Amino acid sequence: MRSSNRNIILYIVLALLTGLGLGLAYSWLLSPVTYVDANPAMLRTDFKDQYRIVVAASYASSHDLARARARLQLLGDVDPVGQLSALAQNMVAGNASLEQVQPIAQLATDLQQGFSSSPITDTPFVVVVNTPTEIDTPSAETFATETQTILEEDTPIPTLAFDQTPLAPVVTSTFAPRPTFTAIPASGVLFSLVGQDTVCDPGLQPGLLQFIIMDSRRRQVAGIEIIVSWTEKEDRFFTGFKPELGDGYADFVMQPDVIYSVRVVEGGAIVPNILAPTCTDPNGVIYTGGLLLTFQQP
Repeated sequence: MRSSNRNIILYIVLALLTGLGLGLAYSWLLSPVTYVDANPAMLRTDFKDQYRIVVAASYASSHDLARARARLQLLGDVDPVGQLSALAQNMVAGNASLEQVQPIAQLATDLQQGFSSSPITDTPFVVVVNTPTEIDTPSAETFATETQTILEEDTPIPTLAFDQTPLAPVVTSTFAPRPTFTAIPASGVLFSLVGQDTVCDPGLQPGLLQFIIMDSRRRQVAGIEIIVSWTEKEDRFFTGFKPELGDGYADFVMQPDVIYSVRVVEGGAIVPNILAPTCTDPNGVIYTGGLLLTFQQP
């Protein structure tokens, strides 16, 4: 009976030790505790000292005593000045350089006295003032007398007979001007409407009204004025402002359900009742299309 009780106790102790070992292995090796955004008061002693060094370095740069005090309060120290003094003494004992210890000692001193002993001062700018100097200006009579003296002493008397040296022609480099889009057809010749095509392209701007103006040789002509009018309004523009699309190209954006009238000023060709068409894409979606009007001289 006693042997059975001993075995039960042994099994319980072994089970507890096994559970404790597995728990420690899981918490230390498999899933250790990771601190994210932890409070500085939870740091180890050596990490707290590193924190104080960083705060002192920041204070040495900004001299913001209130911010440094607020940062040190996050450590939860009862005596922040004493902790800084002890850190400075330990660093001196560890053969730290004066540049490393001085910011910490300075911060401890300023916290104890309650104000910054090294306030931020703006760098003075040197203002250079240009003082005008007085220049002795000769009077008109003095200038005339000196000029006359110089002329009498240094200027040779010209003779009646002299050889005139011909001037050499000045050679200047000229650049040929680039052609501009200002070609205008002969007056009195009408531009007739030779094409009115519906443009259904979802990639173009909805309601885009495009124009192409050509002469009798089917060459696009720039500088032709076009007037688009609607409901007591009108818009005037010229061809040739988008040469990448053609010298005789111009465009205008129409609004849906608005009737427009187009007139080519050169020759007076008029096209009434222009309306933005309705298009349908392959998926059955309805959108506003455009028009292409082509004008040409006969």
